[in-house]
Parts: sequence; structure tokens; C-alpha cells
Amino acid sequence: MISVLGRRSLAVLALHAVLLCAQDASEWPMYGRDAGGTKYSPLDQINAKNVSTLARVWSYHTGDPGGTWENTPIVVGNTMYFATRKNRVVALDPETGQELWTYDPKSKQLSEHRGVSYWPGDSKTRPRIILATEARLIALDAKSGKPALDFGDNGEVNLRTGVADNYPDAHYAITSPPAIYKGLIILGPSVPEGPSKGPSGDPRAFDAKSGKLVWRFHAVPQPGEPGNETWGPDGWKDRAGPSAWGAMTIDNERGMVFIPMGNPSDSFYGADRKGINLYANSVVALDAATGKLRWYFQTVHHDLFDFDMAAPPSLVEATSNGRRVPAVAEFSKSGLLYVLDRVTGKPIWGVEERPVPPSDVPGEESWPTQPFPVKPPPLTRLSMTRDEVSNISPEAHAYCLEQFDKVKNLGPFTTFSINETRLLFPSTMGGADWAGVAFDPKLGYIFANASNLGQTGRMVAAAPGSPMPFRNQGGYARFIDKDGYPCNQPPWGELSAVDTHTGDVVWRIPLGSYDELEAKGLKNTGAINLGGAIATSGGLVFIAATADGKFRAFESRTGKELWVTKLDSVGNATPITYRGRNGKQYVVIVAGGPGHLRGSPIPPSDVVIAFALP
Repeated sequence: MISVLGRRSLAVLALHAVLLCAQDASEWPMYGRDAGGTKYSPLDQINAKNVSTLARVWSYHTGDPGGTWENTPIVVGNTMYFATRKNRVVALDPETGQELWTYDPKSKQLSEHRGVSYWPGDSKTRPRIILATEARLIALDAKSGKPALDFGDNGEVNLRTGVADNYPDAHYAITSPPAIYKGLIILGPSVPEGPSKGPSGDPRAFDAKSGKLVWRFHAVPQPGEPGNETWGPDGWKDRAGPSAWGAMTIDNERGMVFIPMGNPSDSFYGADRKGINLYANSVVALDAATGKLRWYFQTVHHDLFDFDMAAPPSLVEATSNGRRVPAVAEFSKSGLLYVLDRVTGKPIWGVEERPVPPSDVPGEESWPTQPFPVKPPPLTRLSMTRDEVSNISPEAHAYCLEQFDKVKNLGPFTTFSINETRLLFPSTMGGADWAGVAFDPKLGYIFANASNLGQTGRMVAAAPGSPMPFRNQGGYARFIDKDGYPCNQPPWGELSAVDTHTGDVVWRIPLGSYDELEAKGLKNTGAINLGGAIATSGGLVFIAATADGKFRAFESRTGKELWVTKLDSVGNATPITYRGRNGKQYVVIVAGGPGHLRGSPIPPSDVVIAFALP
């Protein structure tokens, strides 16, 4: 007789086998490796027993300026594809790093680009690489890198058309690789977060062969549509955003696309949008073929904190009422991990609406409660007391204590005040940010990395004639000491594993450690981080991300660090792993520089680095 645990293990292995049959185990063909964004590879040549011998085997320099380069390459058909900071697409031999071809779209600006997408084509159309950047959607022949001339206007679609026509000078850009569903390219934009009027943030789908628009979902419901009333009497009119700049995921079996929606504009003042502001700060599930709404779940009501939903909603399985069900895991800037039923959008382990501090800004009507998951507990710091001021040195303690006494923190979802400077945890960078989680289907563990970093600011009257009556002064100022370290006590970065069978945290460890602090005896402080983790069948979790410029591997079951190496610069990206034609497994990370982790002394770079066993 097979035990309940045995049946559960067999079911997981059966699901794993189905996933392997549907996709070449040797490849990393899309941003999250699979359409559901699990960031899990079934490869196990590199494992917990031998990862300590992992060594660099090749490097490729793009020649572009370093900095905010958050790219995750893809590997399909023994070719690696990625985009540079100048939005050039590069194809490499994934075994040697040798350049095969490049395409230059002649961009006028540098980009925070996170990657390209692959469409396999059909019986009449060759496979294509899809580049979405700035306000351009470009289709390239995957073999040659030449534009697909039958797509849009000689290979390109102007994405501003129909959504940003009235705001020709406003920011409108695509920063995450589009999702691919059958013959559709599904994407969302990054748009201004202030003032309140500006380009639409609507997600859209385009035909992968012709480039023609197929559907458009209203991120701000229009009159007559459900949710329009959540913006007050006229708050929906010409509303900028909310952005849909994070990566999307697909459930091919159910024909669903899952979209992380950003915060409403203006980011910190919402008197002209009274209500909860759907579908801002929500996981939105749409019919992937038509764009029709299936369900939504809002994680922040009437956002005044810039707590975007930016992470890909990863498709996982979780135990609900004793049985495994398909679910979605969304780790947010607010430091809270939401695990939702994939079919209905209902929280797997429950959510409580808890009272939060009110706003004192004239005209503002902050929402009195916010949704907190019953499980798992918060994976980042949500508040701070005077006893928790940094003590890494007497100088840092004195400086940070002085700063702390000038601000006030009222707990989770502390609003910015007109009367005093406030301290908010997490910062607008998170908590978590755009990278999202990884999921190991064999263990049933979700792996989530996050920062423990605060920010300070206050609301002040805007200058006469400004589009908004109040603005945030210093709202993106980080709560750090003179050397750039957070003013709260370590750990400043953490990596956690959550068991989807119970909703409990299995392990939680500091992520990152600064050499200069270790030399003073301060080890395992953790480091603020941007970028994501991947999991493998070899029992490993790989992650760079940290401001210390290091790349690490952990044992997935226990969180034990098994390997660490110093990169050329900070790897603010998510790594990949794949198997070459030579049978060797590789792990690759992009190292572009500190980017948004400003204050790091590590210089920028432009390098793609591959590691393998000797």
C-alpha cells in the first residue's frame, strides 16, 4: 500500500514528467524557463555534491556602457539570445560565448531591458526573436537576426499608437520580455508614475506573424465596465497607467495570462482617485486569446506607497484543504507573498484585511485596511523601532540613531505625512521587486529573495500651477548611513524557502555579505538585492542579485551556502542554466553593475559570464 506521502510524491513526479515532455530539458527558452515562470531546471549534472568546483568557462563583453542591465538570456536550439543596454540583440554559441550575429535597432537611449522572447513560428513562418523596448516591438529571424519584413512596418510596430498619442513626450517603454501564447505576443508598458494624467498602461496582444493588434485590456476600467467606480467620479479620465511593466506568465493548459499590475499615478497622492483603484496593484488573470478578465486579486488598495506589482506571477502548486491545487505565487514590494488559487484567484491560506495608518494629507482618502496573507508570514521587515537601529559600528549607530529620531514609523503601510517626515518599510525598491520567485516542484518549495531597506519622505505643497496640489519630498530617499549601509540592523538581504504544502517558512537565511565588513568581523549581514533565483533538480538554488557583487549556490532543502564567487560587477539579473550539445551543463549570469543599488562602490561592467564543472 502506498502512503499518503508516497502518493503525493508520485503525483509531483508525474507532473514533473509531463513538464519535461512538453519542453526540452536542455534549454532555457523563455524568461522564467517555462511559460509559468517557475525558473526551475530539471538538469542535475551540477548538484550539491560537486557545485563547489564550479568555474568560469567563458565571458562575453557587449561593449555597451555598464549600469542598470537586468537581462536574463534565453537558450533555444543551441543558441543564446539576449539584449544589451543599447537594445542590441546578440546571438551567441552557448558553449563558447562566440558571437553568431547581432542586430542594432539604433536606439536613442540606454535601457533597463530584461530580455527577449522566442516565438517558434509555424508551418509557414520561421522562428522569431521578439524584441520589445522603448515604444517599439521588433521581430527578427532567429537564425539570421534580420528583421521579419512581413511583421508590422518592415519588422517593427510603433507601440505608442493608440495609447500614448496625446502624450508624445511622455515616457512609454517596454522593460520586460513579452509573454508568448500560441501566435500572440502579450506585453505591457512602463509609463510615468506622476502626475496623474498620461499614457495608458493597458496590456495588449499582437499577432506574432503580422504585428496586428489582437486585443487590449483596460488597466483602468472605462465607464460601463466593472471597477470604473473604484476611481471616484472622474478619476479614470486620461489616467496615466497603471503600468504593466513586470513580466507576465502563461498557463497554456487553461489559456490564461497572469499580469502583475503597477501602482496608480500619482504614486504618492491620490485625492483625485478616491477608491481602491482597480486594477492597480493587482494580479490580473485574463483569457490569453481574447484579453477578457477571468479574475483579479488586489494586494494594495489605493496605493500611496509606490508598491507596484512587478514580479512575474509564478505558477506553482499548493495544498488547500488537504489536496494539491494549481496556484499562483506573487511576491510583492510590500514584502508579502500571496499564494492564490490559479483558477479562482482566492488566497490558498487566507488573507486578512487589517487596519493601517491613515493619511493626514488634505483631500486624501487613504484606504483604512490592507490585505495581509495569513500564511506565509512577511518575508521582509515591515517596521522598525529605536532598538533596531544599526550597530555595525559606533559611528553608524550614532548617525542612524540621530536620523531615526527625526522620522516616525507607524508600522506596515505607514503613509507619508504633511506634518512630519515618515519612515516606511519596505522601500519602493522592496521588499521584493521585479524578479519574483523560483519554484521547485519536487520539494514543493518557493524560493524568495528580498531586501530589508527603508525610505524616508514627507508630503509638501506643490508649486503654484503644478498638476497636483501636493508632492512627495524625498520619497525615494533611502534610510542609510554615511557609508551606504541600511540604518536598520542586519540582515539587509534575505533568501527564504516556503513550503507550499503548509504555507510555512522552511528556512530563512541572510543573503549577501560585504568583504569590507567581514574584515571587521561582521559576517552574514545580508545585502540589498535586485534580481532573482533559479532552482534545479540538482538540489540547488543559484542567485546573484546582491550589492556585494557575488554569485552563490545554496542547497535547496536546507539553505546551506555551497558555492560563492566574485563577479566582475553586481549581477542585478536572474541567472539561467542549460545543457550544451557537448553534454555539459552551464550556469550563466549577466553582470552589468549596481544599477538601482546606488551607493555600491563596485564599478559597472558589460559582461555575460558562463560557469561549468571543470
